[in-house]
Amino acid sequence: MGKSESKEIRTFSNGLRFALKHSNSQVAYCALSIRCGTSVEPEALGGLAHLTEHMLFKGTSRRSSTSINDRLERLGGELNAYTTKEEIVLYSTTLKEDVMKAIDLLFELAFDSVFAPKELEKEKSVVVDEINLYKDSPSDYIFDDFEKFLYEGSPICRHILGTSKTLKRITSGDLLAFTKACFVPCNMSFTVVGDFESGKIADAVEKHMLKYAPADACAHPVEAPEVKVNVFHRDENKKHHQSNCIIGAPAFSLYDSRRIALVLLMNILGGPSCNSRLNSLLREKKALVYNVEASYVPYSKTGCATVYFGCEKENVDKCISLVLGELAKVRTTPLSSTALRYAKKQLMAQNAISSENGEAQALAIGRSLLNFGDYMSDSQIRTRVEALTCEDLQAVACDVFAPDKLSFLIYR
Repeated sequence: MGKSESKEIRTFSNGLRFALKHSNSQVAYCALSIRCGTSVEPEALGGLAHLTEHMLFKGTSRRSSTSINDRLERLGGELNAYTTKEEIVLYSTTLKEDVMKAIDLLFELAFDSVFAPKELEKEKSVVVDEINLYKDSPSDYIFDDFEKFLYEGSPICRHILGTSKTLKRITSGDLLAFTKACFVPCNMSFTVVGDFESGKIADAVEKHMLKYAPADACAHPVEAPEVKVNVFHRDENKKHHQSNCIIGAPAFSLYDSRRIALVLLMNILGGPSCNSRLNSLLREKKALVYNVEASYVPYSKTGCATVYFGCEKENVDKCISLVLGELAKVRTTPLSSTALRYAKKQLMAQNAISSENGEAQALAIGRSLLNFGDYMSDSQIRTRVEALTCEDLQAVACDVFAPDKLSFLIYR
């Protein structure tokens, strides 16, 4: 294994998982991933996880919000965060020489934020504005709505932003209780991508972490809630200038070995390249859509595979028919060996190109550490993809895209 793929993985005494992936860059990328997203927040406090993420930047016992922003930015670095249904992630980009400042700051935000009531009320207004802006983009919210209906009755169905009503209920005490329960080392991973010596950077991470989370800070890990799956067909008049549609189904979880085959299948159907099947048919050949894409989101106990397109209202039914035709083809007609070879080459090239992005690497490794305690190197991914057969893809298509499993959400 070459230097570019060498890695170091540790689990510290308090349960935090650490990974270093070596690169030759003078830029250092860090990610602190925390297993505590929207699906584990109280139902009555929808949006709590996302609001917590916002409030982490609004002051600690040592720094004001201005000081937090200046800490890395005045050095030319960046600090950011995001929330998903299963994670809150804090991450940074700095020069290699400033990585210790980044490491210390990420732990300080996670363990020492004060959640001042005055700042909380201001940030609620910011999130409400974010919700209203989001409502103006049906091509975005249709994805969340699809999962809301698909998983209705399960915590994972909830919208990440919450609602104006649920946000009003949230207090500083709620944020403190949420972080006390979830922001513990055994629910965390810390990833560094950069040009550092094995051992030294891990020791530095442990040293900074122990200032905030001692060795006896272990607690029970957050468990993903159970999932209920529904099949539905909803056709609603939203009075938008363009119609938006999703056809999808529940799919494999993070822990299902078939997920690699599904990733390849979705790339063939509607990946980012212009030559994907649905793009070639609906956009290039028929000129019916501006955008069509196939995506797969795996969660701890489920997954969601979808085909999305936006088109003129009069073309909705025609596009649905064409999509269903392509789904039928992948169920009934195996790929040729030549088509499979090119599909593998395309996916592996896309993965190799994206792996040049240190930030994307740090984020992906952090999630993998949380769920598996390890991550696959580029060569391991290549081996898994190369082993896939035409029969594997057809079996996955028959399972995921069986007609009786398909759900439809249409916003006309």
